[in-house]
Amino acid sequence: MSEASNGLLTKTLAAYAHRLSFNKLPREVVHEVKRRIVDSLGCAYGAMSAPPCRMARSLAEAVPLPKGVSVWGTDVRTTPELAAFANGTLVRYLDCNDTYLSKEPAHPSDNIPACLAVGEMCHASGRSVIVAMTIAYELQCRLCDAAALRPLGWDHVTYGAFSTALAAAKLLKLSPEAMAQALSIAGVTSGALRQTRVGEVSLWKACAFANAARNGVFATLAARRGMTGPLDVFEGEKGFMRVISGPLSLPTLGGERGASFKILDTYIKPYPVEYHAQSAVEAAMKIRHMIVEAEGHCDMSQIKNIVVESFDVAIEIIGRDPEKWRPKTRETADHSLPYCVAVALSDGRVTPHSFSSKRLNDTALRALVQKVKVVEQPDFTAWYPEAMPNRLRVTTMKGKDYVFQVDHPLGHPKRPMSDSEVEAKFHQFADRRIGAYQANRLIERVWDLEHITDVSMLIRTFPVVAKMRVA
Repeated sequence: MSEASNGLLTKTLAAYAHRLSFNKLPREVVHEVKRRIVDSLGCAYGAMSAPPCRMARSLAEAVPLPKGVSVWGTDVRTTPELAAFANGTLVRYLDCNDTYLSKEPAHPSDNIPACLAVGEMCHASGRSVIVAMTIAYELQCRLCDAAALRPLGWDHVTYGAFSTALAAAKLLKLSPEAMAQALSIAGVTSGALRQTRVGEVSLWKACAFANAARNGVFATLAARRGMTGPLDVFEGEKGFMRVISGPLSLPTLGGERGASFKILDTYIKPYPVEYHAQSAVEAAMKIRHMIVEAEGHCDMSQIKNIVVESFDVAIEIIGRDPEKWRPKTRETADHSLPYCVAVALSDGRVTPHSFSSKRLNDTALRALVQKVKVVEQPDFTAWYPEAMPNRLRVTTMKGKDYVFQVDHPLGHPKRPMSDSEVEAKFHQFADRRIGAYQANRLIERVWDLEHITDVSMLIRTFPVVAKMRVA
């Protein structure tokens, strides 16, 4: 696709989404969509009590709509855009939903709550939802391939308004012309600042994509009613390319002329930390095991120093700011390479509890974080994003070195998590909220998604764990 005027890119994307159908999806793509739903629902149930999730839920509760869209885990129904926001915050909060790394990083499963919200609203079939999710992954990841936003001060969620709008338009069965208008309206309002992830990270981190999805859904609902936007939103004089992304073009999209689908290139996270820390966490846990095997124990007071050799993108995002060595919030800690390495080495695991106030303020752990030094390894920078290498060197007070390197963390396409591992992750987060029996029933329903004629019947069976407040 070339950079042309008169809204060619917008029209091309709309035409692609309009013609994509379930029977054009390879079996492995359909299965991968269902894996991502299982994974995302687990993350959502694990985040039910988190502060920004409660706040997002209260916004939805303030606009009750008896025949509206479900806020997951509750008996609340509201507008589709507010449901997309509340549910999207749930999926994102733990920082354990999936990832895609390219010129711009992303968490494409952030699109799933918007797809399910609109699917519930219009009583779409499971197959229609699968197609819409495939489209969302395809567009967001291709945009991430096309241009980096981070160096220009824009956040990756900026692309999410486009992807959620196009997926919603597909579910609503809009014409190609109306789909293009939805993209135009979403795109012209999409800019989100990267400051969300710089320095001390705020609660808004969990909400940033959810807000983009809210805008994408709203733009599509407006286009459905005849609202128009600037079709040259990408190429125009004051359009996206001129103001936000710089020049970009997209290659052949999935399913066209033999091109594969981007969802197959995305990564599921085993640990609730920013993706560039996944391999470092894995290496830290391995080194802890090596120390225990060699010395019979792993006394953190006997660690002299920890060196993390990493790559430039990881250092920029999670290993550079002074706040990363003294995180005060969960949001900063799970985006801190020093903290993630230290807590993995100390505890031998990383779970949501690794970022509790108690752990953040633990004197011994805070001292261990100060022993972490992050340095760039030029070879690793050259390998990225095909590999995400982190090498750890831990030196004890006795002068013994322990070294371990991980190039592709578990969950990477070159080391994919099995279905049973994805289910185990779901149970880790969901069982304490809904019980193992209900969790298994929900997993079974998702695996059968393509045979469900009305996805609202699936969503409205999600177990309730938080009752709507009485005003």
